[in-house]
This record gives sequence, C-alpha cells and structure tokens, in this order.
Amino acid sequence: MSTTVASEAQGKSVPYLDDDPFSSEVLENPLPFQGRLREAGPVAFLSRYNVYAVGRYDEVHQALLNWQDLTSGSGVGLNKPWRTQGLLHTDPPRHDAGREVLSSILSARAVRTLKEDCKRYAESLVDDLLAGHAANGELEVDGYKDIASVFPLRFFSDAAGIGDAGRENLLPYADHVFNNLGPRNDLVIQGETRFPERSEWATRQCSRDSLKPQSFGSEIWAAADRGDIMHDQAPLLTRSLLSAGLDTTVYGLSAMLHAFATNPDQWAVLRDNPNLARVAFDEAIRWESPFQMVFRKASKDVTISGTVIPEGMKLLLCFAAANRDPRRWDNPDRFDLSRDPSGHVAFGMGIHQCVGQHVARLEAEALLQVLLGRVKHMKLAAPVSRRHNNTLRGWGAIPLRMRLS
Repeated sequence: MSTTVASEAQGKSVPYLDDDPFSSEVLENPLPFQGRLREAGPVAFLSRYNVYAVGRYDEVHQALLNWQDLTSGSGVGLNKPWRTQGLLHTDPPRHDAGREVLSSILSARAVRTLKEDCKRYAESLVDDLLAGHAANGELEVDGYKDIASVFPLRFFSDAAGIGDAGRENLLPYADHVFNNLGPRNDLVIQGETRFPERSEWATRQCSRDSLKPQSFGSEIWAAADRGDIMHDQAPLLTRSLLSAGLDTTVYGLSAMLHAFATNPDQWAVLRDNPNLARVAFDEAIRWESPFQMVFRKASKDVTISGTVIPEGMKLLLCFAAANRDPRRWDNPDRFDLSRDPSGHVAFGMGIHQCVGQHVARLEAEALLQVLLGRVKHMKLAAPVSRRHNNTLRGWGAIPLRMRLS
C-alpha cells in the first residue's frame, strides 16, 4: 500500500510505503515489496521506520558511489552500531588502510593461486555425496545443507586460517551479525541467547596465535607488523572475514543451485558451454541477491533524482530490488545465461564493494566444474524452505534430485 507524505526538506510530496521490509511475510517472499518500492518512485519513504528508500538500479548505484554524502561511519544498519565498528562501518580516511590490506590479500591474482586447492575441496565434497551411486542413477541431496553450507565452511575457513574446533559457530555467528542490521525483532532476540559465547569464540580465532600460518588471517597480522595497519585493527579485519565472507557465499551458492534446479534448460546451456560458470554465479546472485539491503546516513542534504534526503536521515538501499529493475535488465525475473549480468549490485559498488567477491566466484566456479562432470541435470525434489534474516536472503533447505552422468 502506498500514498504520499510531505517532505519538509523539499516542500513537495514523496511516495511512501507502509510496508515492513523486515516482516516475516516480506522475508519469506520479498519480491512483491521490492516491486512496490521500485514502482513507488525513484525515492520512497518507509513510514514504519522513518527512513527513505531506493530500489531502482540507477538510484541504488548512485547512492553506493556517493560515500562522501551517504556515509557508513554511523552504521550501515537501521540503528546505531551495537559493537565495535569494522571495515563495513567506516568511511575514508579511516577505512582506507584496512581496505587496501584486504584488497591485496584477496585480490583476483592472489586468489587464483588457490584455484587447484579449491577444486580439490569441491571434488572431495561431491565425491563423498555421490559415493555408491552408479552412472545414470539418481540421488537426492539438500543443496543447502549438503553442499552450499558445507563447501565454504571447509574451504574458506581453511583459507582464512580458522582452526577446526568450533567451526559450527561460524554460520550462526554471522547470521546474528546480519540480523542486527535490521530492527530488534524476534530474529535478533533469538540470536542474542548464544551470541556472547560465539562472539568470544570468534575473537579467539582472530588472535595471531590461533590462526594457521600462510592464511588470509596470518597475512593480515603480517600487514600489521609491516605497519600497513595498526595492530589493534588486525583482529577486527580478520573478524570481518568471518562475518562477511561466509554466509553471503553460502547463500550465493544456494541461490545458484536453486536457479539451475528451477531452470533446467540453463543447466543444459552450461553443460554445452562450461566457460559460462562465472557468468552463471553472477547471474544467480543478480537474480536472487544474498545480501538484500543496506543503510546509509546522509551527512548533509542529498538530492537523489529530485528528492532531497535531509541531513541525518537514513536511506535504505535495496540491492535485490535494483538487481531486478526492468529499467536496467530485460526480463529481469528470468535466470538467463545469455545475459551479461555485469554491473549487478549484489556485491555492492564503490569503496565498500565486497572485498571477498573473488573468493566467492572461485568457489562457485570450482563447484560448478565438478558438478558439470557428474550431474546430467537437477530439479527440485520438494519445495524449498527459507531461513529468515533481516539482511540476507537465507535458506533452510533446497531438496534436489540429481541424475548422474
């Protein structure tokens, strides 16, 4: 439902929505809300939370690039940051040194050295799943529980230097971090029960002595020793890897498997042209963005497409709505490997663009390469289930039926 509300900064009306983007109904199926947000106008006002919002591609893209006026330093969630601020919650110049260190460690060139290791992890996982199943046979697996939530937990945790003990804390730890970017609803309250112990565990894993040598984490500490960052930044940057580099990849791989299971013609296209593996992952996260939305705060009056966002007001940037904007994409609701998905904002854009995107793409490509050699086609064996999160497009189960090669 939409109507208009007077914008005092402009003296003219701005479309407003009384939707709650954090309600169970919207979290279960956000597409109707995202469509209303796009069609309300270039900028809308969410009356329930007293924030402005953008869902069209051009406006989201513009806002992401304008870090000077739409800042992250006061928090990228609905409310003020509830704990020590990491890289995502800082603006230049404080942001620059840490970003430069992580960008170097996780650069495309650096990540390419892990290609063979990553493929071996994928082969081991798929071999275990398919053990005992004959060619041309069928088996049922859970794309989320058996593949997408297992593969990054093994590969990424080892690459980051995290010890084996306690890894079961990683996904619920990050889940609570992302939930806290929304309102303090039932999802946040439920996660608070065990978060102190999980946070304590994560903090221990980020200490120099706990990290495995020759890992992302150890390289962060080496950067501190060189003076590239302060030593007290090293555990914060390492913790950022845990909270931002795992759940989003898990849900991105989940989206990819779900996309192929519901679009079997596109699996056939990929089998005919395996070089489209990276395109497939980017199209999947455009089609169903793991990271749904983020907030910025206006450091002064900011004009977006004729609407003034008053100084001090929050602005919600809906990545998922932008990635299905028909003004930017032809037939945006279709998962289509003939499309060029470059330019999507699933990883953000600008100085806060996801620094771990090269790792996520590496994992997706390795997983697809292995599955292509073993699976003729896949489809849903039963309806999927969702795990609600205030910020992420989560999964509970993706029951798949695979016919083997």
